[in-house]
Amino acid sequence: MTRDYAGSEPLLVGALKACIPFICDLSRSIPIHHNLDFVEVSGYGDGDDGIRFLKDLDTEIAGRDVILVDAVIDTGLTMHYLVRSLALRAPGSLRIATLFDRPYRRLVDDLPVRYVGFTIPDEFFVGYGFALEARYRNLADLRLVRG
Repeated sequence: MTRDYAGSEPLLVGALKACIPFICDLSRSIPIHHNLDFVEVSGYGDGDDGIRFLKDLDTEIAGRDVILVDAVIDTGLTMHYLVRSLALRAPGSLRIATLFDRPYRRLVDDLPVRYVGFTIPDEFFVGYGFALEARYRNLADLRLVRG
């Protein structure tokens, strides 16, 4: 990431809420100047018919290098919505960074996933930003939830 954006000042856009520990660690590890902003969307299966912004960006992104940061990408539906929505604002570039990826669950093919920490199995974790019924996000480590 540092090499890719040398001479640039990218904007890291975190997808709330699970991204918080990851984007904080990622931000501290990037030695080039960059900015942070956040979005929050209602996910599929949240009790409504689709997806919508709950919190939008505070920053204009036209012409900017934007890196969408999320904790995990599964089906890709939510990230696809974000990519399509943000692309309408004419960023200079738009890529995705994720801590965990499950490409075998992907329902959309055209996501610009550029940075992946780990490809993981289809298991459920809590801690390090991941929640179960809005709890356990605060755990410092990841823990596997067994059914």
